[in-house]
Amino acid sequence: MMVANPQPIDRLTLRGSLNAPALVLQGETLSYADLERDVAALAGWLAAFGFAHGSRVASWAGKGWLTCLMPLAAPRAGLVHVPVNPLLKHAQVAHILSDCSASLLIGNKGRLGGLEDGDVPADCQVKDESHVRAECVGTDDLAPSDADPDTLAAILYTSGSTGKPKGVMLSHANMWLGAEAVAGYLRLDPSDRTLAVLPLAFDYGQNQLFSTWYAGGAVVPIDYLLPREVVKAVAAHAITTLAAVPPLWIQLLEQDWREEAVAPLRRLTNSGGALGEPLVRALRKQFPDADLYAMYGLTEAFRSTYLPPSMIDEHPTSIGGAIPYAEIMLVKDDGNLAGPGEEGELVHAGPLVAQGYWLDQARTDDRFKPAPAASQYGGIAVWSGDRARYDDDGLLHFVGRRDAMIKSLGQRISPQEIEDAALATGLVAECVALGVPDAKLGQAVHLVARPTVGVATDDARAELVKALRRELPSYMQPQVIHWRDQLPRGATGKLDRTGLAHEIAGEAA
Repeated sequence: MMVANPQPIDRLTLRGSLNAPALVLQGETLSYADLERDVAALAGWLAAFGFAHGSRVASWAGKGWLTCLMPLAAPRAGLVHVPVNPLLKHAQVAHILSDCSASLLIGNKGRLGGLEDGDVPADCQVKDESHVRAECVGTDDLAPSDADPDTLAAILYTSGSTGKPKGVMLSHANMWLGAEAVAGYLRLDPSDRTLAVLPLAFDYGQNQLFSTWYAGGAVVPIDYLLPREVVKAVAAHAITTLAAVPPLWIQLLEQDWREEAVAPLRRLTNSGGALGEPLVRALRKQFPDADLYAMYGLTEAFRSTYLPPSMIDEHPTSIGGAIPYAEIMLVKDDGNLAGPGEEGELVHAGPLVAQGYWLDQARTDDRFKPAPAASQYGGIAVWSGDRARYDDDGLLHFVGRRDAMIKSLGQRISPQEIEDAALATGLVAECVALGVPDAKLGQAVHLVARPTVGVATDDARAELVKALRRELPSYMQPQVIHWRDQLPRGATGKLDRTGLAHEIAGEAA
């Protein structure tokens, strides 16, 4: 296995050339020297509060100076950063602040004004982010830390699709090695400019910062309301690297991409859900000169697999194989490792594995368990609950979450397979297949779909039923197809499958 030599995460400020751009904000560009200066000042400001080592400090604001620097400054000050997704509402924020016993919450004025009595713990201080930068002037700067790489540096809360959000504990080593691994296989270099579109409270989004800074490149953070704003930003900043999740890629492909936006792109990266062959083909057609990286990951182990771009045309449905510092195994239901053509639970071992869930030993024990006996890394592994299979070439293909599988008439059905078939017709822009309780079938297959732009819904309704009858066996046929103008999304931009399942189950009751 590869030899790892992780460093404290705040030392990423030292990776780029002093005068090279590191962070491009609205109206301001910070060089690597500026980045180090400001992280040192922000860390000193945080240290001045006198919090105990390991105290949790939360940030809740849009992308900007504070939210981009806090992931480095808080650990440098010996504190644990808790980034809160700016899309969350007060009740979800209250849960996070209480769960992690936050000592400090820094947010923008509008969001802080939406909090209600009791949302903030009594011993948690609250600061308006607009004052922080000015208050950092004159503080005692902190030099790069010498923290033990295994020290807890951040808690990232999951989106809560399976209940209340749970805090995933990440060490300096987890984040440093994730940055190193991704910068390496994406072949990032100092000339790269990454458009940080995804939420920084999302591990995939935070790594946009870390991997780019590891490579000495520049990050351009953006908060957007409409997908066309992303296209404009790519052109305006000559972006080379664009990361997204499948629902966002679908929206972006519906935009007008002019040559000045297409030309600078060197690479596109996807995680947070399988692309599927139709989306892969569409992205390759729109961006023929950009490398397309299909990836798979989970917050508990950061990133697990990627498919080299040279293979995606021939293997459009594959998520590839293990990234550096990750060991990936498929464990069959009988406990043995899966081989070519076989399916199993995806298990991730190695130094990217997180330290468990914050103050939740029961759920930690359920997910973080000893690695299979055949593991080369050994130790504690993440048992993902996700199903995958090997093809005859040894490449991995995502099947679906164990708890999302549909069971109808004794058959075990992958929602992904139904969704792929629907998308392949060209009639559907995006869709979600669900199992709805049914007295006769156990679960009935329901499909929630948004028609492709330019396709009349009435036409799509009739043609999709015919197409699915041709492509899928009878037990996989949707009993009901629900058409929507828009599909709901969660805080990370993924389709809100849990919300849709509750909605459709309610309608069917």
